[in-house]
Amino acid sequence: MAHGLGPPVSFATLGHVSMTTPAASLPVDLPRTALPEAARALTPTWVLLRGLSRESGHWGVFPDHLLRELRGLQPASRLLMQDLPGTGTMRRQASPTQVSAIVEACRADLRQRGIQGPVSLVGMSLGAAVLTDWANRYPDEIEAGVLINPSLRPFSELFRKPRPLNYLGLLLLSLSRFSARMREERVLSLTTRLTPPHAVIDRWLELQRQHPLGVRNTARQLLASIRYRASRTRPAAPMLLLCSKADGLVDWRCSQAISRAWGAPLRLHTRAGHDLPLDDPQWVARVVAEWLRDRSIQGVVPGEWH
Repeated sequence: MAHGLGPPVSFATLGHVSMTTPAASLPVDLPRTALPEAARALTPTWVLLRGLSRESGHWGVFPDHLLRELRGLQPASRLLMQDLPGTGTMRRQASPTQVSAIVEACRADLRQRGIQGPVSLVGMSLGAAVLTDWANRYPDEIEAGVLINPSLRPFSELFRKPRPLNYLGLLLLSLSRFSARMREERVLSLTTRLTPPHAVIDRWLELQRQHPLGVRNTARQLLASIRYRASRTRPAAPMLLLCSKADGLVDWRCSQAISRAWGAPLRLHTRAGHDLPLDDPQWVARVVAEWLRDRSIQGVVPGEWH
């Protein structure tokens, strides 16, 4: 795994919404309100939404790779990593049992943090469901979306039968008496194919110590994921689908079905597992940038499909 640009810098004024940016870019204690209104309006903002029982720290080095690619196209780009309710620094909140309620919590949080104007979203797994619901119900707030290994009814119903037990396995791991290290190693084996344990386990254990995730919130997130049913109508904002053929939790054909229904481009990784940004962060960042570059070359207006 290649080295990134360094660890994310957390802006004190953004609380649990951390911004990945080179250290020389802005002073750490610069308030968001110090940016002129016009400058904020011209700053492309990307928000990363993680999956079931994971927090923003589990993105690994992917945000660094993505920010590098984005700034090659849009030099003023900024990247925010938002924890879903019940995870990370929001672990003390009860996770909603409906995806729509998770969306409302995320919207309220961004407003509270001074994030204005349409944003682009990257969502993985449960985060992809949040992204889809957000884009469908509040089209003016979303400029673009990247869905990573989504499992969305009704598109996934033909391919769901063999896989729910794997999600149940993740919940049962939370209830087990295994050591924290054994639990995290098991999660890694379920969600990745290319990431060696020594590369991430110590970091994951530190995250668990800092922000312990309760069994109750894990179960509530799982319930929200199972209950969610997406609209067959494609969102107003353009979407890119990324999936992993070796995904052990979600059949890659779910993404294929969504792609066909919406007319959205699909990119397939042949060897990565469910946690595609962890297994191959460079590939994901590069593919997102290529999609944006192609749209720019074709003269497509941001926020439009074609």
